[in-house]
Amino acid sequence: MLTAQDEFSAYGVSHWVVVAIFAVGAVAFIAIGRSHKDVASAVRFSKIFGATTFILYLIILIYSLIPFRIGSSIPLQLSDFAAVTAAYALWSRRSWAFALTYYWCLVLSTQALISPALQSPDFPHHEFIAFWAIHLAVVWAAIYLTWGLRTRPTWKSYGIAVGATLAWAAVTFTFNTLADTNYGFLNGKPQTASLLDYMGPWPVYLLFAAVIVFATWALMTWPWKFVSADRYDTEPPRPESASGGSGGEYRRRAKSA
Repeated sequence: MLTAQDEFSAYGVSHWVVVAIFAVGAVAFIAIGRSHKDVASAVRFSKIFGATTFILYLIILIYSLIPFRIGSSIPLQLSDFAAVTAAYALWSRRSWAFALTYYWCLVLSTQALISPALQSPDFPHHEFIAFWAIHLAVVWAAIYLTWGLRTRPTWKSYGIAVGATLAWAAVTFTFNTLADTNYGFLNGKPQTASLLDYMGPWPVYLLFAAVIVFATWALMTWPWKFVSADRYDTEPPRPESASGGSGGEYRRRAKSA
């Protein structure tokens, strides 16, 4: 049995250290994105970042399968999809993947920093490290793509994120009902404290959460229409751009006079 000192505690010392690391990393990834001299260097770093994120997620997924537990081993959490999508967005620079990374990671994955649903031993236990490593990586990916590479979300991006999220919720809720699980906390609140505690009982909190999330995403989309797009196109660098290809490239534009 773990003592209180051994168990991770939200807003304890280790939690605040993670928050500080997140802030430093966010600034660093913005600086890295803006320091790229050309598209080729942006593509190269993005692919390395994406591959690293995917490998990290894969290690965590394999670990969760041993022993297999139907309530936690199946990759149905939205954080699972966010991690894979963020890795793919970094690797491929597809606009739809960036859209999901922007909305899912900046709003949903950051909830781990505010109300971490982590029930494990504290640092340096591997479960603590794995939980924070993947959550920080995907949020950093969104920050790097958005403010480092200056990728622009659009209302089409918003529609993609809303549609994909509703589809995930429908599939996951159905699975939860049939398998008596609670992926995504769609069938019940988490045991640890969270923002859902302030949104009423099930299923009322699901409606409140959806309204808040979709409204927040709309507010995250609207200001970008007033931001000049004279530096980059709305789609991030694609692999072919490094070799001079043209289709769907995230090209650096010349500023208008």
